[in-house]
Amino acid sequence: MAGLPILSIITFLPVVAALAILFLRGEGEAAEQRARQIALVVTGIDFVLSLILWANFRYDTADFQFLENVSWLGGGINYKMGVDGISILFVVLTAFLMPISIAASAAIHERIKEYLIAFLVLESLMIGVFCALDLVMFYVYFEAGLIPMFIIIGVWGGPRRVYASFKFFLYTLLGSVLMLLAIMAIYMQTGTTDIVALLDGSHRIPAAMQPWLWFAFLASFAVKLPMWPVHTWLPDAHVEAPTAGSVILAGILLKMGGYGFLRFSLPMFPLASEQFAPLIFTLSLIAIVYTSLVALAQEDIKKLIAYSSVAHMGLVSLGTFTFSHEGIDGAIFQMLSHGIVSGALFLCVGVIYDRMHTRLISAYGGLVERMPFYAACFLIFTLANVGLPGTSGFVGEFLVLLAAFRYDTWLAIVGTTGVILSAAYALWLYRRVVFGVLEKSSLKNIMDLNMREAAFLVPLVLITIGLGIYPKPIFDVTRASVAHLVEVHKQGVAAAQAETRVVEVRP
Repeated sequence: MAGLPILSIITFLPVVAALAILFLRGEGEAAEQRARQIALVVTGIDFVLSLILWANFRYDTADFQFLENVSWLGGGINYKMGVDGISILFVVLTAFLMPISIAASAAIHERIKEYLIAFLVLESLMIGVFCALDLVMFYVYFEAGLIPMFIIIGVWGGPRRVYASFKFFLYTLLGSVLMLLAIMAIYMQTGTTDIVALLDGSHRIPAAMQPWLWFAFLASFAVKLPMWPVHTWLPDAHVEAPTAGSVILAGILLKMGGYGFLRFSLPMFPLASEQFAPLIFTLSLIAIVYTSLVALAQEDIKKLIAYSSVAHMGLVSLGTFTFSHEGIDGAIFQMLSHGIVSGALFLCVGVIYDRMHTRLISAYGGLVERMPFYAACFLIFTLANVGLPGTSGFVGEFLVLLAAFRYDTWLAIVGTTGVILSAAYALWLYRRVVFGVLEKSSLKNIMDLNMREAAFLVPLVLITIGLGIYPKPIFDVTRASVAHLVEVHKQGVAAAQAETRVVEVRP
């Protein structure tokens, strides 16, 4: 693969497909079918390329690999791309979920070309976030991804789609404005926006600046993750978004906040991260307990799953700020597992919504009698959401709680209540939707999964169980990069503390 710009190809191939669909001639069902085929084939090719990228990735180094660097943008800004053991997994996850989302969009017939173009552009921007090695390029990808998702929710969403899309856009945009100011301050202080240079210790951020910059980045990442109390945009966005939009929103866009903490907050602002870890723990525990209780009170299936996402992301931030190998490994695995499991749960909701056109829990009951295959798939994803051993949901939660226990016993005790509450709301949801007597006449002729639906749910079932039984392939990829991150963080804390002591002893 020497000399092949594989990351640029993976990043911008969906844009090429979007342009092909844009200039596609013809109208009607035939043109719609061609557009779907182009989107599905190209996103499938992109996923295969991401697997090739993974197959050629070296596990024995924490260095960024597959580097691309073009210094033609001017103003000290470079087009620089690369992946390490943390970011490559999110590239693969993004490329994996996109063809599934396209396949799950069969119910969309209005403005289908524009719909597919929006998703393809969104895929390019999301992959760009995880590959960018320049702060300005990262910010461009990070913010530009708001636009296609804003359009997807606002045009193809539910009855309150305009409200939900504007709330989503304003929350995430306002938080990111502070990050832009922080990036400008970093450039003025260090003279570079090169992420690799900022991470290798040659351009340390002064201890006095770190708290301000840390909070500026927090404003963006906390909204994206999302953390309590800036999570309120998420349930509205999920409820109004089309099924595929919810899959990508939960599966990928939420992970950008957790990725940002790992890529920037811990290594670039280590002293501030240590100082404000209690704040993150407090917000994380509130999110885990409070949103789990709110999920118990929901009557809309999508909204219940959305609140459960906030609780699970609370575990991610909890594990990240333990600054331990186990905690960070658990946070990464939790993000990957949540991307698979929550995406699958939203797909399961989409399956019955396409048949019944309602998401109210009260509208269902006894589906196992008519949809046994669907009930089996839904059960596996529900148990993974609970964190049952043998599913992918268990591995990340266990490592996070183990790291929290070693950091502070009370963190683990309170955090574990989220696991208990998740069992309450998830199993209660499953019991009301799937079990019981099939009494409602509207459900008596409902059909089980068709071949298309089985084609995108079965791989998710296999991955959910496979990663729960054998998570080693993930940890093999992350081991060197996570160890390096923990070491860089410790060195950064020591250097900042030494700098602070020197300042204090000056007359």
